[in-house]
Amino acid sequence: MEYVLLVSVLISFVLAISSLPMWIRVCRRIGLVWEDMNKFGHPKNVASSGGVVVVMSFVLGVLSYVALKTFLFGGQIKALEIFALLAVILMLGIIGLVDDLLGRGSVGNRSDGKYGLPKKARLLLAVAASVPLVVINAGTHFMSLPFFGLIDFGILYPLFLIPLAIVGASTTYNFLAGYNGLEAGQGILILGFLSFVSYVTGSAWLGIVGLCMVGALLGFWIFNKVPASVFPGDMLTYGVGAMIASMAILGNFEKIAFVVFIPYILEVILKSRGGLKKQSFGIPTKDGKLKMPHDKVYGLEHLAIKILGRGATERKVVYLIHAFQILFILIGFLML
Repeated sequence: MEYVLLVSVLISFVLAISSLPMWIRVCRRIGLVWEDMNKFGHPKNVASSGGVVVVMSFVLGVLSYVALKTFLFGGQIKALEIFALLAVILMLGIIGLVDDLLGRGSVGNRSDGKYGLPKKARLLLAVAASVPLVVINAGTHFMSLPFFGLIDFGILYPLFLIPLAIVGASTTYNFLAGYNGLEAGQGILILGFLSFVSYVTGSAWLGIVGLCMVGALLGFWIFNKVPASVFPGDMLTYGVGAMIASMAILGNFEKIAFVVFIPYILEVILKSRGGLKKQSFGIPTKDGKLKMPHDKVYGLEHLAIKILGRGATERKVVYLIHAFQILFILIGFLML
């Protein structure tokens, strides 16, 4: 009977897909558009910060779940955990939006730290955004680690590991980005799987909350896939990254989430070879293909272009990265 609660996921999807056309029109009218760096000539005609619509659709979908659970079924809900999670996502979403607006018009140079919020400010604000989960002492302090067995982290878990997870995931998720449909598609795959993990491990409520974000992302992806008419912006990437970390904490499946997140860790390692200053974009040609922008590989995007060779296109690069992500999702599935 409680499968009726899945209507909340539909609400998130419908809100996103119905609101984005208006958002796109408004952004184009006021000039809030960015360059599409993987298209020949870098046309500056794509609406920015579509993450605003995604985050708000997600929040309203979750609130509809709370309302249905409260008034229709009269059951107990994880109110403290749900509202702490919403607070984290909203706070990081606002940080991302401010970063977008301050870095407006600088898509091609955002990773060098000259545009948007200063790096130290972003990190400190992300730490502050983790406070809602810290103050409710979310998750469990016990964690089983290879070679060490079961470890009780005690007070270190809320005071150190939770902020580290939120800051690390929200920041790192922003690295594997810059291609039409990539960020949204990755979020759909990862959060869809983590929602399944939540359900099978006894946290059905967390699964529905996760699927609300998947629903919003799916509505967004329709407008963001190649050729994109709207970009996600940092509001989406920070929010999805934080959502991954929050689900891992609240669902107590940190190890599975870590395995699923390995492509992002590899992305950081590869980008570190270039001092975190090398752009992810390829070099677009007139025939719609992408060429390697550097002699060396500085990201999974570059590796995908290298593997695809002369047949590399933006769509193929994104799909190859998705396939790589699915490999780690399958490994995570085997850990259940």
